[in-house]
Amino acid sequence: MSIYKQEIDLGNGQIIEIETGKLARQAHGSCVVKVGKTMLLATVVSNHEAREGVDFLPMSVDYQEKFAAVGRIPGSFHRREARLTDYEILICRLIDRCLRPLFPSDYHAETQIMISLISSDENILPDAYAGLAASAALVLSDIPFAGPISEARIGRINGEFVANPTAEQMEESDFDMMVGGTEKDLNMVEGEMDECSEADFLEALKFGHEIIKKQCQAQIALVDQMGGRKPAREYNHEENDEDLRQRVLNELTDKCAEVCKTPKAKKERGEAFGLILEEFVAQFEEDEDASLKKSLSKKYFKEAQYNAMRGLVLDTGVRLDGRSTTQVRPISTEVDYLPAAHGSAVFTRGETQALCTVTLGSKMDAQLLDAPMVYGHSRFMLHYNFPAFSVGEARPNRGPGRREVGHGALAARGLKKMLSDEEAYVIRIVSDVLESNGSSSMATVCGGSMALMDAGIAIKKPVGGIAMGLISDSETGKHVVLTDILGDEDHLGDMDFKVVGTTDGITACQMDIKIDGLQWSLVEEALAQARDGRLHVLGEMAKTITTHNTDLKAHTPRIEKVIVDKDYIGAIIGPGGKVIQEIQAKTGATISIEEIDGKGHVEIMSNDGPAMEAALETIKNIITEPEVGETYTGKVKNIMDFGAFVEILPGKEGLLHISEISYERVEKMDGVFEEGQEVTVKLLEVDKRSGKLRLSMKALMEKPEGWVEPERKPRPDRGDRKGNDRRGGNRRDNRR
Repeated sequence: MSIYKQEIDLGNGQIIEIETGKLARQAHGSCVVKVGKTMLLATVVSNHEAREGVDFLPMSVDYQEKFAAVGRIPGSFHRREARLTDYEILICRLIDRCLRPLFPSDYHAETQIMISLISSDENILPDAYAGLAASAALVLSDIPFAGPISEARIGRINGEFVANPTAEQMEESDFDMMVGGTEKDLNMVEGEMDECSEADFLEALKFGHEIIKKQCQAQIALVDQMGGRKPAREYNHEENDEDLRQRVLNELTDKCAEVCKTPKAKKERGEAFGLILEEFVAQFEEDEDASLKKSLSKKYFKEAQYNAMRGLVLDTGVRLDGRSTTQVRPISTEVDYLPAAHGSAVFTRGETQALCTVTLGSKMDAQLLDAPMVYGHSRFMLHYNFPAFSVGEARPNRGPGRREVGHGALAARGLKKMLSDEEAYVIRIVSDVLESNGSSSMATVCGGSMALMDAGIAIKKPVGGIAMGLISDSETGKHVVLTDILGDEDHLGDMDFKVVGTTDGITACQMDIKIDGLQWSLVEEALAQARDGRLHVLGEMAKTITTHNTDLKAHTPRIEKVIVDKDYIGAIIGPGGKVIQEIQAKTGATISIEEIDGKGHVEIMSNDGPAMEAALETIKNIITEPEVGETYTGKVKNIMDFGAFVEILPGKEGLLHISEISYERVEKMDGVFEEGQEVTVKLLEVDKRSGKLRLSMKALMEKPEGWVEPERKPRPDRGDRKGNDRRGGNRRDNRR
């Protein structure tokens, strides 16, 4: 067994170790990345042959955290790891977006990359090292891959950027940005920040790229230890016909350019391109290899479209829909569209439309997070749905895929920064994309922001988003940055750069770059243009709503919070939950309580005002200490020969002695009261030792003329504190 190791010192106190040759040796490439107690096992396997009819790279990236790594047993019914969590899916997407552009375009073999967290240090965030592990496994294999790549998390603490900060450091950071790329370029950025400036954003990218360079160099050094990189495997996954390709480009590029020059809607443009291709392939109907020629023609036609669209933009600055490079599509907005929702908004930009709803709930509606490294509850959720009809297609609805999870997470990052830490509600935003022609995630941000304000949530500032694109030509050096890109501009362009923020700064971002030779001046230009676009979008939103509604809708549940001493938690809950259940059953309100920092935090939610007041009054009565001299309306709980016990506050009973019922002598208790009867009494005394309450109805009545208070006789069976009884001597001695 030949084991090789390579260390990386990033200067942040953590040593990264890459090891290969010990584990998973039958995989085509494998390694273990270790930082402190955290260990990630990465493996990669790729078939040598592609499946018939596949003309893309069917690569899957799976990142999974093992519960054993943190010393926990899964909480699921089967007590084993189940489907990937949203958190794990987001890490998969980050890695995939870094790796995919570096595979040859004609490589179509099924490829699987697996990264598993097999040991964990709770203070070290493993997702920052997952991309490094995946890349190292690839460069150790013979799979054709133009890497290495790596990823790095960038935090900022007290104005200083920090590489791969610990979990403790992230508590103080106003940046959480993941950057990925090669030693030469960045090709992926995603993160959230507290309204940072464009200049600070650019500095963070530069700082992150320096970290990536060190990690890429370490991978090369590891391979060099092993005698150099393995020769890439030979493959032939595509059939090509260069003569046919030239025919398609020569005959159809100009026709595609004519379609591009005439502004059309997405559907009309697609139909026009379809007719061009249909007319061309009609000539092969009688050929023996007609199917192959049609398939190849379709592939080469995409290249003709690519050249025509990019040439039009670079040469004339005019885009497919007739806009200039900096122009945002027409925007229309509406709030309170759904009368039964707690908050709603419709955001339409060009042919992209999102219907966003906000639902407000109590603490018991919080989402349970049960993953090895993410455990607890989330009070803010955003769910993004992308039905097939939004792009004019029909396909089965199988639930949210990785794309939906990723787009929803980006929108959530941008919006949650503007929520107050003191927000009482659990908030769920749902964005249903009803039309899509680019930037549906940014429509979700805008619609979600407006729906929050419509629901009466006091967000700090409105949030908007814009998607930027890039068309460039490495031979001529020409480039054009595009504001508010269409779907076609995303597919055929060189960059998809989504920027979310307020009028004062950036709160979230996502960037994918598909070109070699990244220029910082180009990123700076894109950031400046994105700011102008974002401010324009926010201005259009402000025409409909500028701040949160001060009044909640009539059907929106209200929440009241009461903080009580820790000792009262048990009294509010009651034995076996009896008290709190009775309050909920009687009032219809929803009540939850938890201990935080030695205090009981009681949350009451109801959309019925009287029910809320009744529940709140009951809680306050439970935590209220009875005061001598105060008058209370209580209920008779038990009737005895010598009087009645009356509950004046929840859980607090006192004795109404038979002599305190009236100025007139009451001989016996029969027929005086019924259990459950309400009576008004005055608290005369609280026994200092026992805490027993002495009540009186008589004290609230007008004293009869000439009334003389009878002298209270001592109880014959009680002596003094020393145990001496009225007969003299000690009770213990007298018993003898």
